[in-house]
Amino acid sequence: MDILIEDKLQLSTNLNDTSRNILGCDIFSGAGGMSLGAEMAGINISFAVENDKYAADTFIRNHQSSKVIVEDIRKVNPTKLISKNPFVLFGGPPCQGFSLSNTVTRNSKNEKNSLFEEFLRFIEELEPQWCVFENVEGFRSFQKGKVVNILKKRLEDLGYTVNFDVLLASDYGVPQDRKRFFMVGNKKGIKFNFPEPLTNKFTVADAILDLPSLQNGDFLESLPYKSLANNEFAEAMRANSNFSTQNYVSKNRDYVLERYRHIKQGQNWKAIPDELMKNYADKNNCHSGIYKRLDSEKPSVVISNYRKNMLIHPFENRGLSVREAARLQSFPDDFIFKGTLMYMQQQIGNAVPPLLAKALFEQIIKQSN
Repeated sequence: MDILIEDKLQLSTNLNDTSRNILGCDIFSGAGGMSLGAEMAGINISFAVENDKYAADTFIRNHQSSKVIVEDIRKVNPTKLISKNPFVLFGGPPCQGFSLSNTVTRNSKNEKNSLFEEFLRFIEELEPQWCVFENVEGFRSFQKGKVVNILKKRLEDLGYTVNFDVLLASDYGVPQDRKRFFMVGNKKGIKFNFPEPLTNKFTVADAILDLPSLQNGDFLESLPYKSLANNEFAEAMRANSNFSTQNYVSKNRDYVLERYRHIKQGQNWKAIPDELMKNYADKNNCHSGIYKRLDSEKPSVVISNYRKNMLIHPFENRGLSVREAARLQSFPDDFIFKGTLMYMQQQIGNAVPPLLAKALFEQIIKQSN
């Protein structure tokens, strides 16, 4: 690799004299993937706002020095949480049902736009030195790109110099081909340059093959690793843990397992014989991500709703465990998820990969100096 692995993947917070007092604020935090990446880069998370109880419980468990506000963000006064001008404020508000016309009029009373407007309200009231808006890849083309242009203009009106791009997680040490949209702004008049991709990519095999073998429906809290870590990614994931934690696998019915047996690495539902898919009115309407067996020699496909999509382990006829999915998102083994199995899976799928966030925040710190 062209950048040392200890520089890019170390999981201990990379504090130094310059970054020790750098404060960050995480809104719409979810389980805390972006905050973990920020901490890896040397940013101290002052507070997080998250309305979902289980995601907030996970954040609290793994970011014990941060204040966590479990509340509807519309009820939160940011100036009571931190002094103005923190180093960075970041978040990814959900934009489902977003109304373009309502954004143009800057009317935050419309329920469809209110969460988007809350992101801008926090920036306007706190005036952070840097701000980061993140969202799904499709945000860039949402309503033919008009929403991106509006967000950029609104941030510029608040005094920020803005740049945006879509980043591929596997370019930054994450063993997954996941794309995320980022818009980065700063009060310093700096045109932000997004971090350069690494030349090396990690595969599914790099990420999970040292984890224990499991069976359908296993729910085992802690197990020995199956083997030594044989690559830098696995070593980094295991750095602060002696065991594989949260080895939880959804229990699927026998007919689902029978379907799994027909699918080879890289294949999906199309490899399943028609007689085993009779409960589908039209098999051809299935999404390409359904019944996908991961290819061990490539980065993973997107880990989103991996239980519903029934992503399949590359070698075993079962779904992914919580720990395997967390590894593919670049969460280390000492990161513990809270809630029921369904909520854990949802938190993992919704998260920004920590190592992707780390690369972004390291670049922000670099361009601040």
